[in-house]
Amino acid sequence: MGFPEGFWWGTAASSTQTEGAAPRADWKRWEDLGRAPRSRDGNGFATRYAEDFRLLAEHGLTHHRLSLEWARLEPRPGHHDPAAVEHYTAMLQAARDAGIEIWVCLHHFTLPGWFSDDLGGFLDDRARSGHWARHVDWMGETFGDLVTGWKPINEPVAFAGAGWLLGTHPPGRRSLEDFGHALRATHLANHEAWRLLRSGGKPVATIMNLSPIYPGTRSRDPAEREQARAMARAFDDVYWTSWIRALRDGVLAVPGTVEEERPDMAGSFDLIGFSYYAAQTVYADATTGPYPVDASVTAMGYAPWPEGLGIVLRRLADELPGRALLVAECGLGTSGVGTDDETRVRYVDECIGIVSDAIEDGIDVRGFFHWTAVDNYEWLHGFDVEFGLFDRDRNPKRSADLARRYATMAV
Repeated sequence: MGFPEGFWWGTAASSTQTEGAAPRADWKRWEDLGRAPRSRDGNGFATRYAEDFRLLAEHGLTHHRLSLEWARLEPRPGHHDPAAVEHYTAMLQAARDAGIEIWVCLHHFTLPGWFSDDLGGFLDDRARSGHWARHVDWMGETFGDLVTGWKPINEPVAFAGAGWLLGTHPPGRRSLEDFGHALRATHLANHEAWRLLRSGGKPVATIMNLSPIYPGTRSRDPAEREQARAMARAFDDVYWTSWIRALRDGVLAVPGTVEEERPDMAGSFDLIGFSYYAAQTVYADATTGPYPVDASVTAMGYAPWPEGLGIVLRRLADELPGRALLVAECGLGTSGVGTDDETRVRYVDECIGIVSDAIEDGIDVRGFFHWTAVDNYEWLHGFDVEFGLFDRDRNPKRSADLARRYATMAV
């Protein structure tokens, strides 16, 4: 098994999950309403970042994606907090001092309350083209010299789905129509960020949450089987077609909205980055379950299926030929403090092997970012699910040793 020289071995995390919710973020309000567990200080990264960067460097994990929290940097519209700017500047400088290449995410599920609650967030055209665009521009000017690259919006489908379809994240709506409009707006915000950031000369990547999707039935009824196939195609359009056609053909085709000719979106982004955790079974009634259907699932409801990562890589290579790919997130969440790291080792080892096979087959994969470095806050699950290579006391697990073995194999 081999990887090309310069392959990026990294980790990924978010501000809310590692630093805790910002006081003026919509997620803090969500916690205050009792809709999510308290994030407290995340895993203490806000004060331990220098230590964490040294730990990653010692393990050869020299790329790291983090988010710089908009609600901390601009707690009120037009007012940038000097202390927050200083804090994040020091964080990025510490990463550079430790030899860590930083990729910055501008939006990882959370937004300033004044933007999302008061102005309507990305769904408001003026807020998106005004406040969001100004924020993106300001981020590039303020921190651009200290970052390796950008990953503007984390998982547009997951963000829109949790907030406007499932109602589990802010703003807590449950409407198929609203979901379509939210997904369209988030794709447009992501594109706007790419358009503005590319002028800084640093690569800009997507982070699309991708799954192979299969129809499933609970009976032998032919009508149910056909409905399940139709529903799986609809899910596939959301997860895949809505943005692939935009990047390939310049057509934004979000289900539930009017198809739009957007030639400016064709060829956008320098890297097609994505997260992979599991495949999905979709049933006739639009409910979902694990795939394979008889597999045991993790605390997150995922069936660990490394083969799905290979399916994702090959589909991307087929549908977006010639584009560089990036595994922006891949990992396994387990329940119970300090338990089941052996399962994580087996899963990650198989996933890395699948990436190696894809590269040997000529697919241009530039890097593998493990989710996550240090056990942290996991949204609706609080601190009960662990994804880290290290525990919150910064003790390495066997999975950290596995990551180091791959990351240093060519050094």
